[in-house]
Amino acid sequence: MTMSTDGNAAPTVAIETHGCKLNQADTLKLSRTFAEAGFRHVDTGEPVDVYVVNSCTVTHVADGKARHALRAARRRNPNATIVATGCYAQRSPEELRDLEEIDLVIGNAEKSTLVRQVVEWMGLPDDIRPIGDELKHTPASVSRTRAMVKIQEGCDQVCAYCIVPKVRGRERSIPVDQVVEEVACRVAEGYKEVVLTGTQLGTYGFEWPNTSLRGLIQSVLSETAAPRLRVSSLQPQEVDEDLLECWSDKRLCPHFHLPLQSGSDAVLKSMRRRYTSKEYADAIRLIRDRVPGASITADVIVGFPGETDEDFQRTYELCDSIEFADMHVFPYSIRPGTTGAHLSGQLLSDVKTLRVRRLLGLAQKQSLDFRRGVIGETRFVLWELNPVGEPDSDEGLRWSGLTEDYVRVAAAGETGLGNRITPVRLMSVDETGVLAELINLASH
Repeated sequence: MTMSTDGNAAPTVAIETHGCKLNQADTLKLSRTFAEAGFRHVDTGEPVDVYVVNSCTVTHVADGKARHALRAARRRNPNATIVATGCYAQRSPEELRDLEEIDLVIGNAEKSTLVRQVVEWMGLPDDIRPIGDELKHTPASVSRTRAMVKIQEGCDQVCAYCIVPKVRGRERSIPVDQVVEEVACRVAEGYKEVVLTGTQLGTYGFEWPNTSLRGLIQSVLSETAAPRLRVSSLQPQEVDEDLLECWSDKRLCPHFHLPLQSGSDAVLKSMRRRYTSKEYADAIRLIRDRVPGASITADVIVGFPGETDEDFQRTYELCDSIEFADMHVFPYSIRPGTTGAHLSGQLLSDVKTLRVRRLLGLAQKQSLDFRRGVIGETRFVLWELNPVGEPDSDEGLRWSGLTEDYVRVAAAGETGLGNRITPVRLMSVDETGVLAELINLASH
């Protein structure tokens, strides 16, 4: 391999991340390991010595996106080491090895050895760090506003449509002290928000006595100075009054993502979900009662095998009654190796497309209604490092950020907002989200 760097300069690496927050957490860990090994991080569009695609495989569309990214990386960097990792690499390594653009295929099970395998493949010395080069734990190519911290890995639920148990393995929790230590490290590095992520957060700590998600959240809040803490997702059957007591601490963001998947009990049973439509609705009511003003988002799968017009209508009506802040709507995608791939009653793509379109229309309306409903209110926004717009001029400059209840906000005409939390008044809604007016520039 021909290095793009000269002399004693450090080799460069870029990591492109697809899919869920677990992959984002894995990428952050890979980034630090590459830095510790002496690599210099660059953006994905720059010339690079090593290009890593941390892939998703939740749908066939995700697979196609990964293949496209790997081929594009090779075209831009003909002499680089191209690495495929993540869930696609775990599910179908031989399929990826057949692509001539790829040098290394490293699944999730081997992710911890990825950097060492890259160093060996490139024929680099064991310690390639240039003398005097200071370790940078947080590379410039990784956003320093929100840190994904993995608290749990794997899944034992084995839903009929889902490939995650095969590519992530059995459920296992990260010990409380390790999570607290990592959160503290990320805060010390400058992160203003930490997102606790995993596949089944509600079962956290099942391996040990007197350990639970509630206890972990309380430990993180009491033992770290994290300005904001967010829980990435929960299952409806995991929501109870004891857990919701944690949200009395205002550092815990009042946003709940509860995958619904279907509003039909028959479809939920076929999917092997562990709740009914009534239990889902009850969990939503409990959240709204115990955490007033919380925003709630959901995932919905349309066109699961055997879904009738009546089943879809039940889903639509349940979503309509709940009034989500936002919904992610997906057409069912056959995943080889799952039970759903063998079920009868596979729907035609045209049927799925029509149903997706109808539910997306509802999702867009609800999202707009939710955002219009908060106009005039005050929120705290964590601004991203890079503004949306031209960096050379303050005129018309827009900074983008997230409120505590997960509303995307933009503000114009100010400088120096990156990676700060400031109060704003929500003023109006446009096609990019909510426009805000800064109340003051005091950091929080």
